[in-house]
Amino acid sequence: MEELVPLSFGFLLGTTLGLWKSQLRLPVGAVLAGALGVLATVVTGEARVSWAFVLIDIPLVAAAAVLGVLAGRRLSPALWRRPD
Repeated sequence: MEELVPLSFGFLLGTTLGLWKSQLRLPVGAVLAGALGVLATVVTGEARVSWAFVLIDIPLVAAAAVLGVLAGRRLSPALWRRPD
């Protein structure tokens, strides 16, 4: 159940990365994935057990961010299409 926090952080990150210029998406996404991975470890309380959970949460945030970017690209044309 604690993995829902990094997954939701990553998905939200991925959906908002579409607002950035294409040259900045990767560096900004990487930095924010790291920061949100650490935040997810702290929020879920896993940091009290071991900081090694950061090594799991950062890739989870990054993978969910990729899925968020792909979902945003897939859904964006349907959401923004104007009726003729």
